[in-house]
Amino acid sequence: MHVFFPPRCPLCDCVLFHSLFAAGDMVCQKCRDKPEYITEPACMKCGKPLADDRQEYCFDCAKGKAEYTQGKALWAYQAEVKESLYRFKYQNRREYAAYYGAELVRAYGGWIQRCGIQAVVPIPISRARRRQRGYNQAALVAREVGKGMGLPVYEHLLFRVRDTDVQKALTGRERKNNLKKAFKTRENKVQLDHILLIDDIYTTGSTMNEAANELKRAGAAHIYCLSISIGRGH
Repeated sequence: MHVFFPPRCPLCDCVLFHSLFAAGDMVCQKCRDKPEYITEPACMKCGKPLADDRQEYCFDCAKGKAEYTQGKALWAYQAEVKESLYRFKYQNRREYAAYYGAELVRAYGGWIQRCGIQAVVPIPISRARRRQRGYNQAALVAREVGKGMGLPVYEHLLFRVRDTDVQKALTGRERKNNLKKAFKTRENKVQLDHILLIDDIYTTGSTMNEAANELKRAGAAHIYCLSISIGRGH
């Protein structure tokens, strides 16, 4: 199968020749150091990288109340990461999820344990987008994180009750209004205290906030967020 469908680098999409006949790195050597990993200083709430190490919170988190307890992200949303996520979402590169998940577990496995996470829940997409795309990219990553951490993944605990506009085309206020009451839980009572939400991109936090709000409404106590990439704070 590898000969006809060879593994590709998730960052440049080139064939990983070293993996054709034996297991090897999941990313090519020239791309290994290209992504900008999130390090300190970072927002204590959402995890956005900050320019000033005297800051505790980014602009968005300082001025508004988040429904989730804390968020983290793997990479800054730039260059190779943008292109990689575009292929992952829109060009059927589902195999990238294994690398994303492995890196999230490597970087934040200890944090996930300290948070006492009981289950992993992906941000859902609408039925229309699911039919069009064929898969929910957040669910693919959630499975990998769940597998790596030995945690259950509840892919259908949350669902979208309506199709929303594409978030990246909206302003911050429009994003919040766009997502109001967009999610519902399939269970009237969620019997979980610590849930980890997974998404591919964190921008203003509107999506995570609305999903966390619905889970808390159904009884969950603490919601944590983990994303593959995140915008910059200021």
